Formats: sequence, C-alpha cells, structure tokens
Amino acid sequence: MTPRLPGRVESPRELLLSGRPESLSDAALIGVLIGESGSDRAGALLRNHPIPDGLWRVSAPDLTRIEGVGPAGAARVLACLEMSRRASSWRCSRRPTISTPEDVVDLCAPQLRGVDREHFWALALNTKNQLICMVEVSVGSLNASIVHPRELFKQAVRESAASVVIVHNHPSGDPTPSGADIQLTRRLVKAGDVLGIEVLDHVIIGDGGEHASLRDLSLM
Repeated sequence: MTPRLPGRVESPRELLLSGRPESLSDAALIGVLIGESGSDRAGALLRNHPIPDGLWRVSAPDLTRIEGVGPAGAARVLACLEMSRRASSWRCSRRPTISTPEDVVDLCAPQLRGVDREHFWALALNTKNQLICMVEVSVGSLNASIVHPRELFKQAVRESAASVVIVHNHPSGDPTPSGADIQLTRRLVKAGDVLGIEVLDHVIIGDGGEHASLRDLSLM
C-alpha cells in the first residue's frame, strides 16, 4: 500500500485502490467512471437523476449530453449499473428457493428497477421450488400476441422444470393486475396443465417493492 503523505489529498482512484470506497461521495464514484476530473460533471448528472431511483433510469443519451462525457464514459456507467442490478439479485451461490411472492420480488425487482418498458419473465423451478433458470419471454407491451405460451414454456420443458412462476413489471409503478394480465395468466395456466408444468403464481412488480400476486388475489 502506498504510504500517505501528511497534508496530501488523495484522489478518488487512490481511495478506491486503498480499500476506502466508503469515504467517497456519490459524485466522486461516478466521476471515477467518466474520468478522473469528472466530479463536476457527475454532480450535474446526479442533480438530473438523483439517487436512489433516478440513476437507474439514466440512458446513454442522458450521459453523452453532459459536456466531456463521451461514449466510453457513458458505457462504463451503464455497465456498472447493469452489474449492480445483476449482483443484487443473487444473494449467494446456492439456487434461490421461490416460496412466496416476496421471494420473487427479492430476486427480480433489482433487475427491473428503473426500466421503462414491461419485461415478462418465467422462473423455471425444480421439485423443491429452487430456481433452475430465469427466462425473459418478451419486452414491450404485455398482450397475447407478444407473450405466447410456446415461448414461455419452451425453456421450462428443455430444463425439465416442475413448475414456473410468471413475473412482469408495471413501469407505471402500480402493480394492480389489468384485465389483460388476468386473461393471459389463465391462458398460461391452461397451457401449463397440458404440459404437466404447474404455473404457481403470476407476480406483478411495481415501485419500491410493491407487488401483486394473482394467486393471493384468487385471480388464477
């Protein structure tokens, strides 16, 4: 470790490399990503996209509009945000067990945070309700033409899944099921019955951990 000189101010990069990231401000951390002298530009970014939720919604154009931030710096910030989403969704190396709607939210909400379109997923589970894989079925408006049973169950059949849990988000933040959500769920339950793969639940995720379980609402 490099010795600290009296009166010398250490740079953000030096603080990170010496194992003291907690001493850096949010702006300083982002400044490391967009350039050593980028703390002022990072401050402008955070004013327009305040933490915690605003930064998750930042896009490449938002970043490159900031003076001095080019495509390389924007890509580093976006890559960092995506890695943090993925890391926060897996608590340990063991397969997560999905027993409640809250388990679904804990697993999926970090990856859905800040997205501006509906993402529709299927969680394929084994006989112990442990996650085998997470399959993204569609991105966009939720309707029968986009979410087809064939696409949803294809990977589950391939992995010999015992059951699936359906998950999607409402970018509006309100997880209340729509009429289309209910109709589609019932259609998928029937398809699962034919294939011998039980649809355990359909969980809709809103903002701040708010969610709705169609199983709990007796809408399946």
